[in-house]
Amino acid sequence: MEWNLLFFSCTESHLDQDATCSGEMTFSAIQNSSTSVRAALKVIKPGYQAIEYSLRFMRFFRNFFARPFMAARHSSFTLFRTFFMKVLEETGFPKEKRKMKLRRPASQASFIVLDIMALMLCVGCATLPRVSAVPKGLGKEAVISGISGARFYADSAETDLTRLGLESLKREKAFLASSGKKGPLPPVSFLAISGGGDDGAFGAGLLLGWTAAGTRPQFKVVTGISTGALIAPFAFLGADYDYVLKQVYTNVTNKDIFRSRSLLSVFYKDAIADTTPLQELLSRYVDKKMLNAVAAEYKRGRILLIGTTDLDSRKGVIWNMGQIAASESPKSLDLFKKVMLASAAIPGVFPPVLFDVEVNGKFYQEMDVDGGAVAQVFIYPPSFRLKHLSERKRVQRARRLYVIRNARLEPEWAEVERRTLPIARMAISYLIQNQGTSDLRAIYHLSQRDGIAFNLAYIPKTFKEPRKGGFDKQYMQKLFDLGYTMAVNGYPWEKTPPGLSPSGNKSQELTDVEDQERIPQ
Repeated sequence: MEWNLLFFSCTESHLDQDATCSGEMTFSAIQNSSTSVRAALKVIKPGYQAIEYSLRFMRFFRNFFARPFMAARHSSFTLFRTFFMKVLEETGFPKEKRKMKLRRPASQASFIVLDIMALMLCVGCATLPRVSAVPKGLGKEAVISGISGARFYADSAETDLTRLGLESLKREKAFLASSGKKGPLPPVSFLAISGGGDDGAFGAGLLLGWTAAGTRPQFKVVTGISTGALIAPFAFLGADYDYVLKQVYTNVTNKDIFRSRSLLSVFYKDAIADTTPLQELLSRYVDKKMLNAVAAEYKRGRILLIGTTDLDSRKGVIWNMGQIAASESPKSLDLFKKVMLASAAIPGVFPPVLFDVEVNGKFYQEMDVDGGAVAQVFIYPPSFRLKHLSERKRVQRARRLYVIRNARLEPEWAEVERRTLPIARMAISYLIQNQGTSDLRAIYHLSQRDGIAFNLAYIPKTFKEPRKGGFDKQYMQKLFDLGYTMAVNGYPWEKTPPGLSPSGNKSQELTDVEDQERIPQ
């Protein structure tokens, strides 16, 4: 029987003995170092159809190729031939039919083309497993089993946010009454923390400086996306958890966040890096004690929201972290950490996070990534009209919004190399920066519509510390110190995003004293 694959036509007798021996040794070394591969080979039994042999072979060759055998002196086609013969031997294919002829490629370029073609051929069988996605149109009905109200889509959140807001108000009034507080409702503050990667050190430093200044309010609502999602739960809990923000944003490096994978992982993995270190970092600080603290604040009427992106539906997802914490479900802690991890999962760089959801008794999986794929920062969707709801329910109180944008708003000039990757990288960076600016303007207009005083902080253009790479310790420390110093000296909050003029809304006409007012913690 003759086997043809790509431009190989091989025969065992036409190969020199030395090449065969070296190939045998190479295969043996790989086989001994990978018991899982050997076990997979034994699954194949004689008598399978030829297509089954081919599929098994391609899957195994994919793993074989990814190993560092390319450093060997022997040519790829020799190893390929020895490997293929071993596959036939392991599968029990009759020996008398294991005749293959080898026509050596004419040049080194042929070897390269062969390797690339073999790799591309094999990775076609390498889709990572997952449970089926939620069917189209059923996303709104998807729930986390045992935790009702844990999530909802951002583009259709009006009903969910109305319910969440009214329930929150009810719990707050009950807490105030139990504390002996009477009279009108106190003013409230909202906090929205943006994405920005290691630039999150600015927001962390600002929060700690704000605490040191003695003017940091207890926020009624806290939202976070990406690195902001990692900050938000600790900002929500106040000064008691400031030490975590300082530790995480001044003492971590790349190795505390991710592990790089092989370049070939781009073909057969879901990301080019592994975020196990970040998961371990979260587990160190996000524990049962912290979960109980979030639940306690939720029961007092406070709200903590984190944004992610559902890749299947291509929609933003808002997670009610307080509801998750207060659910008393045995899986609440794990879910809480997974949401934080998902919101920081940069697509293609960090692996997506899969959530088990249920729709009408059937189980599916939702694949979520960085919330920054939808928005760099958020407070609530435009469909939710806070002012209208307050008037309808006769709720009167002063509201302030503080937005921390962990990024510069001024584009930085840089000469771009005329090569594909630098051009693409700069274009994406510019796209993200402009998306962030558009998000700020949208939030500003929302605040004006709903009578909320707008306050904005961002990295000033005077900060010139060079970055030596992602999560550069020295860079992050300097940025943290900048945020801390600006806040402890009384942060000069911007009243409008750059490029916009104040609208004259009465919500902005707060005196300096009013703007520094605190709700006792």
